[in-house]
Amino acid sequence: MIDPTSLAEKTALVIGGAGGIGAATAQILAEAGARVAITHRPGKEKESAAKAILGNLPGKDHAAFPADVADTSSLIALRASVERAFSRLNILVNTSGFTKPVPHGDLDALDDEFIDRMFAVNWRGQFAAIRTFAPLLKASGDGLIVSVSSVAGSSGNGSNIAYGAAKAGIDVMTKSLARVLAPQVRVVGVAPGAVDTSFVPGRGAEFNAKAAAATPLKRIASANDIAATILACATHLTFVTGTTIRVDGGRSL
Repeated sequence: MIDPTSLAEKTALVIGGAGGIGAATAQILAEAGARVAITHRPGKEKESAAKAILGNLPGKDHAAFPADVADTSSLIALRASVERAFSRLNILVNTSGFTKPVPHGDLDALDDEFIDRMFAVNWRGQFAAIRTFAPLLKASGDGLIVSVSSVAGSSGNGSNIAYGAAKAGIDVMTKSLARVLAPQVRVVGVAPGAVDTSFVPGRGAEFNAKAAAATPLKRIASANDIAATILACATHLTFVTGTTIRVDGGRSL
């Protein structure tokens, strides 16, 4: 049972909140009493999907805003929208990202354009969001940043080499920013293994079954498993900063 007052008076921004892990995170933070803002990619269809997610959140005064993490100007506009709507920010969760499977031995498939886009969204975008919202988080006096990484950042496996490298960069960024933003802001990474969402194109029931069989807990993660870890960072793990928490059911053992 989630304590519906544990995050009362807190405001959380979930960047990428219209995605699988993002939507689950928005839900669980709202259930804990936070006012939640989520972002979605620009466009009417994306806006409608985000509003549908908001409609299911408990509590009130939640909001959805367009943003593209690869476009810093849109993040600056997002900050202005958050300030107008909430006047403060306590929690920033970075869940936005993308990938696609590329065999690790197919070096030519990782062309420059693909690599640049991978890092623009999966690393630079997360950093740019933190850079943009750091003043608001510092002003709260007890800010929290949670960046969604991946076990691919430490295992060298994953959907493609560039994705793993970008996630390794998230892990290093988490350590560096934890030092420079303390004591006003804590910075934590959450690194999922296989998750039962549509994040990786082409992966379905067959892949999930194989991944579950290779996992000590004999299942893969749900989006709610990742969201629950993010909630714990905000409510129980209050002396944790600068570390990345694996949420992979023991598969990396």
